[in-house]
Amino acid sequence: MMPTKNPRVNIVVEPRLFNAIRDLATSEGVSMGAIARDLIREAINLREDVALAAFADERMKTFDRKNAYSHDETWE
Repeated sequence: MMPTKNPRVNIVVEPRLFNAIRDLATSEGVSMGAIARDLIREAINLREDVALAAFADERMKTFDRKNAYSHDETWE
């Protein structure tokens, strides 16, 4: 078997979390590492979404429709 080119991360989790990851892996027929990777990816995406939403909320506070470009002006 050829070693993976991707970097690895070792983590320590409490038994409850370990059991949840194991159960998900078993039910989906994949490795615990694959489940952990996918869950980490989802968590990062959620955090990015929250950060972008907060940024958008701040921008909306100063939005002035009178000074905004129309759709046509934007895509000229």
